[in-house]
Amino acid sequence: MAPTSVSKKRKRSEAGDDAKASFVLSTQSKSQLGPVLANFPSVKPSKSTTFSCYQTRGNAKAVGDADDAEFVDLPTLIAGETDSVDFHSANQATGCRYLVGVHDKKTGKTTIRPAPLHILTRDVKALKGQEPIAVSVLQRLEARAALGESFGTKKAKLAIKAQERNKVDVSAMETVVDHLQESIQKSTQALPSKEEAQATADSTRLVPPYNAEATVPSEVYPLHNIIPETEWKTLSEAPFLVVGQNQRIPLLPFQRSKWINQRLHSICDSSSPSKTDIKILQYIAYMMLFRQLAIQSNLGKVSLQEKLTSMPSVVADGLLSRFTESARTSSKSQFTSQKETLLLTHMFALCLRVDDYATNTEIIAKDLSQSYTVVSEIINTLFKSLGCQITKLTVADLKRLGLPDSAAETKHALLKVPLEFPKPRGKRRHG
Repeated sequence: MAPTSVSKKRKRSEAGDDAKASFVLSTQSKSQLGPVLANFPSVKPSKSTTFSCYQTRGNAKAVGDADDAEFVDLPTLIAGETDSVDFHSANQATGCRYLVGVHDKKTGKTTIRPAPLHILTRDVKALKGQEPIAVSVLQRLEARAALGESFGTKKAKLAIKAQERNKVDVSAMETVVDHLQESIQKSTQALPSKEEAQATADSTRLVPPYNAEATVPSEVYPLHNIIPETEWKTLSEAPFLVVGQNQRIPLLPFQRSKWINQRLHSICDSSSPSKTDIKILQYIAYMMLFRQLAIQSNLGKVSLQEKLTSMPSVVADGLLSRFTESARTSSKSQFTSQKETLLLTHMFALCLRVDDYATNTEIIAKDLSQSYTVVSEIINTLFKSLGCQITKLTVADLKRLGLPDSAAETKHALLKVPLEFPKPRGKRRHG
């Protein structure tokens, strides 16, 4: 019996060597559906669930003529369902090419055909048409606090407890709402209206009396709102003491001002000198001298009343009354910072009038102090408080003022109408 068994096994092995496997490409029509590969990332359906493959039309143009395209390149959709769940392909995988082989044992051939891969998703039938419940901000905060209490650090837990302590109990506040509203109404009755607040702000501006309805710059700051008529009458119209034929000595109390000297020579050299501008320059010189003496008086170097004898008594008394304050315990006049600001804005309003409302602030800053950089910023701020814009002159401005083209490189204080004062800056928020 043993030899017979060995011979059978040998025959079988010889027969197996003769039947070799072979691979062939599928002769199935390109447009015929199938086969298809499906991937279920989450819930897998039962084996008895049937699926259907459909060709979609959405991307038909992307593959050209659908009749000539291979099945694997056609846009297709797989769908199937059970009693409770719908399955459908969410997208068709791209980037890789898959092949499906079917082996026939009788012929020993393996038929190969390209197949698309579909990623399937599911929809629960009972949940269709229902929208998710909206989650409020309070619920999110409570859930976040619960997570922090369970998994947060020690610092995070302390922060959560501090936030809970700062919570306001709305139900407890219902009994005092009416009382709070009543107290708020009583407190707000004393607050000024927008118009009243604007009027108060305008009245406290450290500038000369102005005309907010002015239509031209010359009407903004009337001359006699700055120089009272009683003081105006005492000013001289002769600015120079003539010595010989060509030598002129300025008759000004403050002669080291470059700005005043330039304007004075320019006016007097013109064919028709303006007597009004000459008197204004003389008054500006008095104001500069008054400021210099007042600063020295504050330092205890000189007595202000004694040093003002170089100017008319009416002008000296007027400057003292408007630009100094008297302490309660002393009769001595004090030149405070507010009064100095008021004096400078009055002076600058006169400078604007002489300069046809376009003043070079750099020259004035150098006249008033040796520390030019710091003073220049203060001077520009005061000109802005008068409603001026610090900017470079345009071609039209240069032509109107009769200035050379080189003056366009220097910024000037321009007074324009309608009058606009700078708006107060809001407080910066920190953190």
